[in-house]
Amino acid sequence: MNTLKDKNFEKLNTYKKHLKESILEALPLKLREIFIQLPSKLIKDMEEIRLRVNRPLMISANNKEFYVGKKGNIITNVQESYKVTKLDIEKAYQLITDYSLYALEDEIRNGFVTLKGGHRVGICGTTVLNNGQIKTIKNISGLNIRISKEKLGISNKLIPYLLDNNEFCNTLIISPPQCGKTTLLRDIIRNLSNGMENIGFSGFKVAVVDERSEICGIYQGIPQNDVGAKTDVLDACPKAEGIMMLIRSMSPHIIATDEIGKREDIFAIHEALNAGIKLITTVHGRNFDEINRRNNLKSLLMQGIFERIIILSNKPKVGTIEKIIDGKKNKIIVSYPFLDRRDNIVC
Repeated sequence: MNTLKDKNFEKLNTYKKHLKESILEALPLKLREIFIQLPSKLIKDMEEIRLRVNRPLMISANNKEFYVGKKGNIITNVQESYKVTKLDIEKAYQLITDYSLYALEDEIRNGFVTLKGGHRVGICGTTVLNNGQIKTIKNISGLNIRISKEKLGISNKLIPYLLDNNEFCNTLIISPPQCGKTTLLRDIIRNLSNGMENIGFSGFKVAVVDERSEICGIYQGIPQNDVGAKTDVLDACPKAEGIMMLIRSMSPHIIATDEIGKREDIFAIHEALNAGIKLITTVHGRNFDEINRRNNLKSLLMQGIFERIIILSNKPKVGTIEKIIDGKKNKIIVSYPFLDRRDNIVC
């Protein structure tokens, strides 16, 4: 009996080490007991925890999805998996919102809540409208706990390709979903902000518009992720408005955002460029040609606004840098594997 307790205690410590206590604290007791019994390797690699009423408990890791059994074992037969109950969802929602829905109303109407540690919980249920606008979400039917993982240093060998005579080049990261673009963006921001003595620059003033609270993981006003010493953050702010606010108020050298694409985003980007500010941002897509077919982005690419374009993929692993393109000269600077095989996998 003591041996079993010791093993569970060890697994609990492993869980805390890799996922931080905030994830464990967001789960009802029954689900905590299941999760501390998961294999340590799976705990370490876990990316999402999916809770859906009356459906299987699921996790994702390494771009794969798994059913979880009552004893923390991985199940291939969906009928044998643990079925998430309505009570599980209700208890988890109470813990996630710290029993204070009103205080988190602004986040909830956007469909997610940020936990301590920068982890984000997506929410599904019945939306409540007020004058055609979403006021809140009730009758919660599903929760998706997306686990925030910092990978400090993954951009170290990439940064020299983004500089020209120690001046930052406007950069676009193109990536399909779940290929590590936000993780890479976050570490680039950190390095640009702190500077890198080994390549001879002392750092830039960076301002981040974090519309979905994914880049910096703001919790109660404080970034939970390391985004550098000279970085200012506008959290939960629409990109176009945020860019304009930062131009007027924060005198940044570089503005960073995630997932551009709307017409108003493009207008704000031009305003930043006209003010002499550099940009780094991301967009969902599989390759340059796909992005170039989108009307709002095509004009930016044709004008050579983005001097560096990074293409990410999940082959052979998530976070592989396929190539870096000189957007002005429309030529490939380097392509996979531009570093040794291990270093080229950034996430």
